[in-house]
Amino acid sequence: MKKRNKIIYWIATIWLSLGMISTGVVQLIQMDEEVQKMNELGYPAYFLTIIGVWKILGVIAILVPRFPLVKEWAYAGFFFLISGAIFTHIAVADEIINYFGPLLLLVLTIISWFFRPADRKF
Repeated sequence: MKKRNKIIYWIATIWLSLGMISTGVVQLIQMDEEVQKMNELGYPAYFLTIIGVWKILGVIAILVPRFPLVKEWAYAGFFFLISGAIFTHIAVADEIINYFGPLLLLVLTIISWFFRPADRKF
């Protein structure tokens, strides 16, 4: 049971980390498609820099050993950021395909948080 939980944790955490790093980098370099999408959603382009930096810092926080309180804050930040993205897509009546990425990252965040080992809990 413990081994299964550890495997689930690491699979979810690695995929979550890859998703957050890749989207964070895309936001930091402000790809044209990202800037256009943020404008469509009603957010200023500089918001991409803020989100990108926090995503990368959040990934570092959940991957490094120790610092369980920082991990809790990182998971909470991911949850609020991603749920906010989902509600933004709902608010602008975005196409259903645009919900897939945020929903997947939200599920991975919850799974990673739920199955994290005892030494990573606060």
